[in-house]
Amino acid sequence: MKVLCLQGSARKKGHTAKMIEWVEAELKAMGHEAESVYLNDKELKGCMACMKCKEKPEEIGCVLKDDIPAILEQMVQADAVVFASPLYFWGVSAQLKAVIDRTYSLYVDYHMPTHDSLIKGQRHGILITGGGPMENNAEETFTGLSRMQKPHMTKHTATLFLGGCKNPEALGDEAKQKAVEFARDLVK
Repeated sequence: MKVLCLQGSARKKGHTAKMIEWVEAELKAMGHEAESVYLNDKELKGCMACMKCKEKPEEIGCVLKDDIPAILEQMVQADAVVFASPLYFWGVSAQLKAVIDRTYSLYVDYHMPTHDSLIKGQRHGILITGGGPMENNAEETFTGLSRMQKPHMTKHTATLFLGGCKNPEALGDEAKQKAVEFARDLVK
């Protein structure tokens, strides 16, 4: 299975990056292909809602010239995608949000009998890190991200929230085990 990990953290050595490192290691140990895209190094523009992407539903079309169309092409080629981000004000980072908004170009005719998606049947995982607890903190993020499954026509197969993040170097065996379980859930 080919897995694409979209890393929305601004920190290359932060909690989210460490968790994705463990997820990818487990996926590779299981014989899967795993690739990570560090979004903070990319040129990412927000969706303009111009609807040009809907003119040719069989391809990824966007009038914006940045790195997102190439990322979306990687998504289309993947069997599974991990959306990973630290928690920023009860949501994902701006980097990941820009990519998510532009996934609008991957499906057509939502709520209609002709609804279709370039990523239909794909597996999705959501991995969020944060300083506080899940309750009254990260729940809304998971609700919003899990709702992407209907327009995308994908399957939500793995969820992980790691709270209490203070020092990435202090992540221990318990956090690593959660990353391993997340990887296994993603591909089973």
